Amino acid sequence: MQEKSTEICRICSLEIVETEQYYFLNNDNKLMLPFKLLNILPKIDLSITPNPIACNRCMIAIEEIYEFKQLCLQTETTVRNLGIIKEELRADNIKVESTNLQILSDNYLEINKEVHASLEEPSETKLYYCYNCNFHSNKKIILIRHLQVQHTGRKTFKCNICDYCSNTKLGLKLHMYKHTGEKPFQCNICDYCCTTKFGLKAHMCKHTGEKPFKCNICDYCTNRKESLKAHMCKHTGEKPFKCNICDFWCTTKLGLKVHMYKHTGEKPFQCSICDFCCTTKVGLKAHMCKHTGEKPFKCNVCDYCTSQMKHLKGHMNNHTNEKSFKCNICDYCCTTNANLTTHMRTHTGEKPFQCNICDYCCTTKLGLKLHMYRHTGEKPFQCNICDYCCTTNMRLKAHMCKHTGEKPFQCNICDYCCTSKLGLKLHMYKHTGEKPFQCNICDYCCTTNMRLKAHMCKHTGEKPFQCNICDYCCTTNMRLKAHMCKHTVEKQFQCNVCDYCSNQLCLLKKHIRKHTGE
Repeated sequence: MQEKSTEICRICSLEIVETEQYYFLNNDNKLMLPFKLLNILPKIDLSITPNPIACNRCMIAIEEIYEFKQLCLQTETTVRNLGIIKEELRADNIKVESTNLQILSDNYLEINKEVHASLEEPSETKLYYCYNCNFHSNKKIILIRHLQVQHTGRKTFKCNICDYCSNTKLGLKLHMYKHTGEKPFQCNICDYCCTTKFGLKAHMCKHTGEKPFKCNICDYCTNRKESLKAHMCKHTGEKPFKCNICDFWCTTKLGLKVHMYKHTGEKPFQCSICDFCCTTKVGLKAHMCKHTGEKPFKCNVCDYCTSQMKHLKGHMNNHTNEKSFKCNICDYCCTTNANLTTHMRTHTGEKPFQCNICDYCCTTKLGLKLHMYRHTGEKPFQCNICDYCCTTNMRLKAHMCKHTGEKPFQCNICDYCCTSKLGLKLHMYKHTGEKPFQCNICDYCCTTNMRLKAHMCKHTGEKPFQCNICDYCCTTNMRLKAHMCKHTVEKQFQCNVCDYCSNQLCLLKKHIRKHTGE
């Protein structure tokens, strides 16, 4: 919904005044106006006009006509289908409530092109059509089963163990496998087994490499029909599954189910080794790799391997240099949708992850996890050579380079090399002269967020780092470490030319200059 001057309505051809609202007819997902308009008038061609729009009056008319049509079809279905259900399902001893409505003959089910525009030329074969949806069949019994399963609301098949009930015998049978743990369909190549024939068929495509379901618009192909349906929504912009609590829409039933867990707080997938639990089977599988050490997803270019497919996809972009996710506000682009989502929070100022102990909040779940280590004092990453331990795997890798002497990150302008990607990034600022962190009070700018925080303390007068032995306090952790050396007699910084040693690195560097003459 937007506002603009001098626009023409595609429906009534009247000019839209400056203050009037209008609606796009090609990508309005929430109102679904294109779908509703074509449902009412299937012969209308919205592609004739670029970016067709509808005025507020026509939008209301489309909504009202569409709702009226659905009401008529629903009533027609009730009147016409009830006779079929009573006639055909009596043999199955299914109770059908009596009605005073007149039952029309079965001939109404025979349809042709004039009744349903999506069908081809009418043939000699009878077609039986459901007025609730677009389903049709040339066999009456199939239509009857469709009506019973999809539209009567009956769930006659009940589980004798839990409260689950289903409208089909097959649905109950598949559910019972959850209680028994049985997986009767097994792959004859690997150890995979599942509960359905379709699941096995889709799995076999992994061995054969076959992807029979292909998109007719782009090159996408998959081994599952459901995946193709979800993919097609990217082209149409349709998001048929809507949350009944918030404004969330998505393309798959599974996506909606996982989203609903956010409202309920439910995490049905639990680790059998630790207390970890999550909302998806994929998430649990990836977590289990932490216990087993397994990394099944491997790069076919380098030695990289990981426990999650999404990480491998992000890694592969490093080889192709493809950055398909772009910010629509600035020039930022990245390799994953998750990184783009995090970046967009720098524009919106959103910080959805909040500490439940203090006022700290941040833009990523990982950032909150690292912050929590400050409260717990936990340092899960430990060096297997010395006593060093830290909070991130990246810091541990950088530390290990001190033992190995390796400096894998090298500057492409000068001979500088270092142990971390961040160290190289900071070094590159010397060549570019860039100082991205700027004070909002004075003209000071610097290359790191840590230095900016230390600078801000000059304005606020805050000295957050305090000595636990004396009254000394300062603005940076580095200065506190240098101060703590005064309380210890240990002098770990030693000159490799003479016997001089110091408890501060800066003093050792000053001493070295006496030997070098700098």
